[in-house]
Amino acid sequence: MAEIEIKLPKMGESVTEATITNWLKEVGDTVEMDEPLVEVATDKVDNELPSEAEGTLIKILFDKDEVAQVGDVIAIISTDGGAAIAEPTKETKTTATETKAVEVISNSNTESVSKTGPSGKFYSPLVRSIADKEGISMSELESISGSGENGRVTKKDILSFIDSRGNTPTDTKPAAAAPKKAVPVKVAHKPTVPTMEGDQIIPMDRMRKLIADHMVMSVQTSPHVTSYVEADVTNIVNWRNKVKDKFLAKEGQKITFTPIFMEAIVKAIKDFPGVNVSVDGDNIIQRKHINLGMATALPSGNLIVPVIKDADNFNLTGLTKQVNGLANKARNNKLAADDVSGGTYTVTNVGSFGNVMGTPIINQPQVAILALGAVRKVVSVIETENGDTIGIRSKMFLSHSYDHRVVDGALGGMFVKRVADYLEEFDVNREL
Repeated sequence: MAEIEIKLPKMGESVTEATITNWLKEVGDTVEMDEPLVEVATDKVDNELPSEAEGTLIKILFDKDEVAQVGDVIAIISTDGGAAIAEPTKETKTTATETKAVEVISNSNTESVSKTGPSGKFYSPLVRSIADKEGISMSELESISGSGENGRVTKKDILSFIDSRGNTPTDTKPAAAAPKKAVPVKVAHKPTVPTMEGDQIIPMDRMRKLIADHMVMSVQTSPHVTSYVEADVTNIVNWRNKVKDKFLAKEGQKITFTPIFMEAIVKAIKDFPGVNVSVDGDNIIQRKHINLGMATALPSGNLIVPVIKDADNFNLTGLTKQVNGLANKARNNKLAADDVSGGTYTVTNVGSFGNVMGTPIINQPQVAILALGAVRKVVSVIETENGDTIGIRSKMFLSHSYDHRVVDGALGGMFVKRVADYLEEFDVNREL
């Protein structure tokens, strides 16, 4: 009997695990090669994984809402039509995480935690393994407020609990000598938000929770400073109006302002590479690649940041195709994990919502982010050889937020001014 193991594939840089969100096939179903088999969710993006074999699905080794590690066998497909079908059971899992959990349970004197708690909450193998290793009882596990789907306790939730638990006396630790003067410890609690008549409670979806956690973490990690510059983009507006029809006919792509702005940002990053870094403890990691993230709205209203890898290798036409391609994939929920990983600097277009400027939050582990304001016509003083005059110009604000631990005001300010300079110097007679 030929059996093919379906493993959780590598899904991008730094992605080590995924949650099974939905099986698209049941045990006993026939599966075609490359037919969608299972839906998984990582901390970056949701993916639909195709089958790597043709045959009959005979085993499912991870249930819905369970967490699998990259390389784990999640299902088995038989290429023999007469193969015996096995119902999925916990005992069939042979992953490193599960094995470790069994070893910890057998050697632990603490209360073992089960797959489902008294409240009905589901606990993944990884969470149960951590709980047993750290001596967390079922009652403690039940008290953790889960941020996962349907209140599921995630790895991040339990690790946060362990951090806070480490500062709280427990029965399993020897009592420490009391200090001469007791110092009261203030414990921060999330405020209880009262509801009023007519209020509607809308649970956050999984992605919104991830975004919320990431934004809070970024503000807690980096001291944010924002510098602002106004740029005259009249030449760019006039040039785009002149070439957009020709560009569409020639390339089959619509050219927007975004790739033109991206081109200027890449040039400025080359001039000031100090904004293209990350912080690792006391070390600064200078990035070799310029991977531009572009914040993009999803149909759900959530935000995601697909990345143009090695953006400095593309000309304006190439950048246009990259921008349009990633935006289309985002709108159609077709982004892969690799599309949203590896960014070294992020750009967000707040002008697409009619905003003239903003104070964007840094996309960790990067150290800077640039917000592009709306392009608007304004009355402006124009300097000429014959003196100053008044005219109508197209202008926009650039808002540059940066991590003040490693990007000082001089660097942060000079960088955004250099972007503005490149935009204002755009050649209105440029050829496609």
